[in-house]
Amino acid sequence: MEIGMNEVREEIDLIDRELVLLLSRRQKCIEMAAMVKNDKDLIIDNERIEEVIAKVTKFGDSCGLEKEISEPLWRKLIDLSIQHEFKELENLQA
Repeated sequence: MEIGMNEVREEIDLIDRELVLLLSRRQKCIEMAAMVKNDKDLIIDNERIEEVIAKVTKFGDSCGLEKEISEPLWRKLIDLSIQHEFKELENLQA
């Protein structure tokens, strides 16, 4: 059986939906973290950031995901999460 572009695209679309669901769950955790921390000085934790990056790239490598994809992607995800956490904290304190 030959796989066509339509099948590849359908699989990518399915994976994208799963990723969105997981990212939504992750965002909810970020929002909970803002409530727990309740202090803008506690939001950025560089040691934790590097720990997360190391875990993700190591796990990604074991799954066949190139570090050139996983590391910049997670650094961007963390950066956006930090921005969201600051926004959430601001909303909580308003």
